[in-house]
Amino acid sequence: MENAKIDVGSELPRAEDIIAQLERILASESFNLPDRAKRFLRYVVTETVEGRSHYLKAYTIATTVFGRRNFDAQSDPAVRIEAGRIRRGLEHYYLISGPGEPVIITIPKGGYVPAFEWGMETRATPIMEEAAPAPIIPVETLPEISVKLPVSDTFWSAPRLLTAGLSLFFAAVILAVVVQSFFHETANPDFGDGRATIAVETFSYPSDDEKLQSIAQGTTAELVANLVKFNEVLVIAAADQSDGQQPFDARYRLEGTLRNHEDKFRSGVRLVRQSDRAVIWATSYDMDLTIQTALEAESEVAEKIATAVARPFGVIFSSDGSVSTGWEAYECALAYYNYRRAMTAPALATAQGCLISLGQSNPKDATSMALLSLTQIDQVRFAEKLGSPAPTEVLAKAAELAQRAAMIDPQNARVLQALMLSYFFNNNVDAALDAGAAAYALNPNDTEVAGEYGLRLAFSGRWETGCELVSKAVNDGGGPTGYYEVGMALCAFMRGDLQAAELWSRMSDLSYNPMHRVVLVTILGASGKTSQARHELDWLQAHAPSLMQNIGSQVKGRLARPIDQEKIFSGLRAAGAEISVSPSLNQSN
Repeated sequence: MENAKIDVGSELPRAEDIIAQLERILASESFNLPDRAKRFLRYVVTETVEGRSHYLKAYTIATTVFGRRNFDAQSDPAVRIEAGRIRRGLEHYYLISGPGEPVIITIPKGGYVPAFEWGMETRATPIMEEAAPAPIIPVETLPEISVKLPVSDTFWSAPRLLTAGLSLFFAAVILAVVVQSFFHETANPDFGDGRATIAVETFSYPSDDEKLQSIAQGTTAELVANLVKFNEVLVIAAADQSDGQQPFDARYRLEGTLRNHEDKFRSGVRLVRQSDRAVIWATSYDMDLTIQTALEAESEVAEKIATAVARPFGVIFSSDGSVSTGWEAYECALAYYNYRRAMTAPALATAQGCLISLGQSNPKDATSMALLSLTQIDQVRFAEKLGSPAPTEVLAKAAELAQRAAMIDPQNARVLQALMLSYFFNNNVDAALDAGAAAYALNPNDTEVAGEYGLRLAFSGRWETGCELVSKAVNDGGGPTGYYEVGMALCAFMRGDLQAAELWSRMSDLSYNPMHRVVLVTILGASGKTSQARHELDWLQAHAPSLMQNIGSQVKGRLARPIDQEKIFSGLRAAGAEISVSPSLNQSN
């Protein structure tokens, strides 16, 4: 991109320079956000430039940008979520564009008023300190893969035993979590081979400040404790290499700094790829000890950092595509999460091929086995999007993989997530919820665990509890873009807030799964917007005809309670859809 030549003699950018930068951002392919988010950004920037920033509250944005009436900012997080999406979009834009951008536009956390700085005067800030990430590993079309795994009589007796004793099993898991809340041990000493490895440095601080020293040590310890709960990464505490591994052996180094003014503290953190010292992510968090204790502040900051770095679809699994020999488990995890973003048959084949090969070389890698189980389930729940019917016995294969992974490592949140979904799609809802509860107890900061468990709770009729977890997943940036938003749409629909339901539905990625568009049709039908609903129905008839032919049984397979099913049927009928119900395999979002 060719940057404009502007006068940087003034202390702050001029209005015309800010507007020019805004237009560059909105026109850039690297700022790939929905039109609603772009309208949001244009509105807050324009209002600020024209001197009306004091009006930028959640209510005015909801009414002006979203067209909402009777908006309650306390109970509806839609504006906060959209603002978070824009913040991530701006961060991505400046990462891709590099340090030559003339004006930096940010929306500081805690409000909606944007800030403007000259680019060349802010090179030391986190956003300018980051280097552009290497491209995601290319998704190549592989020959069709048929997963053939040995099934023994001994093994198939195990699921029956596990199901029979499920309550005891998960009670033991949760008890172990309480006892070992700061540790994670695996059944196989070679389990960490090939995973993304992170060396966590003790946060630096002015040497003469004892208070900062205590907070630095506490934050670092909390950070390690939170990171080790994510099974796709291996953590090395740089201050203690008693296992023989050294910080320079790690693929990444997590570095932090602390500084303060009176009782307000700022922690700056960045993730560095050690092979070339590229900064692939950086940000800062504030702590105010006038409103929370030091222990609370340390825990909160550590959770935010760990979630941002190690969560599925987070920094580790989106920023680095330069994986080489020796990081096979990491490569396969990247392939899996890249497939989940792309949701195409070739990407699925790539992920499955990598995971199958890894399973052959390391048959005790429980996490990769769980990811392979999830790809099997996806062939059922995303069959319309992937373009082919699910292979025969695919759910049996998914269940086998999940059960085998649970035998290897029963205290692995990703394994329990796979176990939860395999039970759910085999119509054993109670066992699925037990597995989900155990997974969430192990790592509540895992956005995929929180989101998927929340959906299962909601679809089983526990809407209030389930929707809280789905909201948490959305707030923490969980899932592929626009994935959990459809869950928020259903949550709003079931509580009767059709306006919020439509907003959330349109914020979701309607192209990710045809069922997302079915949700929108339901909401539009219930809202009396029949012409818009008909337009969406025409799209579904053209692009997912088999789904609409069996929509009744599809809905019954997703929602456990007849009362919830009927709410969906009512909206679809109002939209003009014909409903027929026949027995169907349990499928879900």
